[in-house]
Amino acid sequence: MALAAEAGVPRNALSQRHLDLKNEFYAKGKERGQPTDAEVRLRKRIVKLKELRERDQTELVELRADREALVRIVNQLTLENRQLRQQLAAPGPVVRLLPSQPRPPGY
Repeated sequence: MALAAEAGVPRNALSQRHLDLKNEFYAKGKERGQPTDAEVRLRKRIVKLKELRERDQTELVELRADREALVRIVNQLTLENRQLRQQLAAPGPVVRLLPSQPRPPGY
Protein backbone atom coordinates (compact mmCIF):
# COMPACT_ATOMS: atom_id res chain seq x y z
CA MET A 1 0.00 0.00 0.00
CA ALA A 2 1.66 3.13 -1.25
CA LEU A 3 -0.43 5.27 1.08
CA ALA A 4 1.06 3.60 4.16
CA ALA A 5 4.57 3.94 2.74
CA GLU A 6 4.04 7.63 1.98
CA ALA A 7 2.72 8.24 5.48
CA GLY A 8 5.61 6.34 7.03
CA VAL A 9 3.16 4.04 8.77
CA PRO A 10 3.53 0.26 8.90
CA ARG A 11 1.22 -1.35 6.36
CA ASN A 12 -0.57 -3.53 8.92
CA ALA A 13 -1.33 -0.44 11.04
CA LEU A 14 -3.30 0.98 8.16
CA SER A 15 -4.97 -2.19 6.98
CA GLN A 16 -5.78 -3.73 10.37
CA ARG A 17 -6.08 -0.98 12.97
CA HIS A 18 -7.40 1.91 10.92
CA LEU A 19 -9.96 0.30 8.69
CA ASP A 20 -11.79 3.61 8.41
CA LEU A 21 -8.75 5.18 6.71
CA LYS A 22 -8.27 2.21 4.42
CA ASN A 23 -11.94 2.21 3.41
CA GLU A 24 -11.88 5.95 2.82
CA PHE A 25 -8.77 5.61 0.68
CA TYR A 26 -10.38 2.95 -1.52
CA ALA A 27 -13.62 4.93 -1.73
CA LYS A 28 -11.73 7.97 -2.98
CA GLY A 29 -10.01 5.79 -5.55
CA LYS A 30 -13.37 4.50 -6.81
CA GLU A 31 -14.68 8.06 -7.02
CA ARG A 32 -11.88 8.96 -9.38
CA GLY A 33 -13.12 6.24 -11.70
CA GLN A 34 -9.73 5.33 -13.10
CA PRO A 35 -6.68 3.67 -11.62
CA THR A 36 -3.61 5.67 -10.73
CA ASP A 37 -0.50 5.59 -12.89
CA ALA A 38 1.24 3.49 -10.26
CA GLU A 39 -1.60 0.96 -10.30
CA VAL A 40 -1.54 0.74 -14.09
CA ARG A 41 2.22 0.28 -14.05
CA LEU A 42 1.99 -2.40 -11.37
CA ARG A 43 -0.76 -4.28 -13.22
CA LYS A 44 1.36 -4.33 -16.38
CA ARG A 45 4.31 -5.58 -14.36
CA ILE A 46 2.15 -8.34 -12.87
CA VAL A 47 1.11 -9.47 -16.36
CA LYS A 48 4.75 -9.56 -17.50
CA LEU A 49 5.82 -11.47 -14.40
CA LYS A 50 3.05 -14.04 -14.90
CA GLU A 51 4.17 -14.53 -18.51
CA LEU A 52 7.78 -14.94 -17.36
CA ARG A 53 6.73 -17.45 -14.74
CA GLU A 54 4.79 -19.45 -17.31
CA ARG A 55 7.79 -19.50 -19.66
CA ASP A 56 10.05 -20.53 -16.79
CA GLN A 57 7.69 -23.38 -15.90
CA THR A 58 7.70 -24.58 -19.52
CA GLU A 59 11.48 -24.38 -19.67
CA LEU A 60 11.77 -26.26 -16.39
CA VAL A 61 9.63 -29.12 -17.73
CA GLU A 62 11.80 -29.27 -20.87
CA LEU A 63 15.03 -29.23 -18.84
CA ARG A 64 13.79 -32.05 -16.63
CA ALA A 65 12.93 -34.14 -19.69
CA ASP A 66 16.36 -33.38 -21.19
CA ARG A 67 18.04 -34.38 -17.93
CA GLU A 68 16.27 -37.75 -17.96
CA ALA A 69 17.32 -38.37 -21.56
CA LEU A 70 20.92 -37.42 -20.77
CA VAL A 71 21.01 -39.74 -17.76
CA ARG A 72 19.85 -42.63 -19.96
CA ILE A 73 22.50 -41.81 -22.58
CA VAL A 74 25.28 -41.62 -19.96
CA ASN A 75 24.19 -44.97 -18.53
CA GLN A 76 24.18 -46.56 -21.99
CA LEU A 77 27.61 -45.15 -22.83
CA THR A 78 29.00 -46.31 -19.48
CA LEU A 79 27.76 -49.83 -20.16
CA GLU A 80 29.23 -49.84 -23.68
CA ASN A 81 32.53 -48.48 -22.37
CA ARG A 82 32.68 -51.22 -19.73
CA GLN A 83 32.01 -53.89 -22.35
CA LEU A 84 34.73 -52.51 -24.64
CA ARG A 85 37.24 -52.42 -21.77
CA GLN A 86 36.42 -56.03 -20.93
CA GLN A 87 36.97 -57.02 -24.57
CA LEU A 88 40.34 -55.26 -24.61
CA ALA A 89 41.39 -56.94 -21.37
CA ALA A 90 40.48 -60.43 -22.62
CA PRO A 91 43.53 -62.60 -23.31
CA GLY A 92 44.49 -63.34 -26.90
CA PRO A 93 42.90 -60.91 -29.28
CA VAL A 94 40.66 -62.52 -31.81
CA VAL A 95 41.52 -61.72 -35.40
CA ARG A 96 38.76 -62.19 -37.90
CA LEU A 97 39.37 -62.46 -41.59
CA LEU A 98 36.99 -60.26 -43.51
CA PRO A 99 35.77 -61.50 -46.85
CA SER A 100 37.51 -59.77 -49.69
CA GLN A 101 35.73 -58.26 -52.61
CA PRO A 102 36.20 -59.96 -55.96
CA ARG A 103 38.87 -58.27 -57.99
CA PRO A 104 38.47 -57.54 -61.67
CA PRO A 105 40.58 -59.75 -63.94
CA GLY A 106 44.08 -58.47 -64.52
CA TYR A 107 44.89 -57.40 -60.97
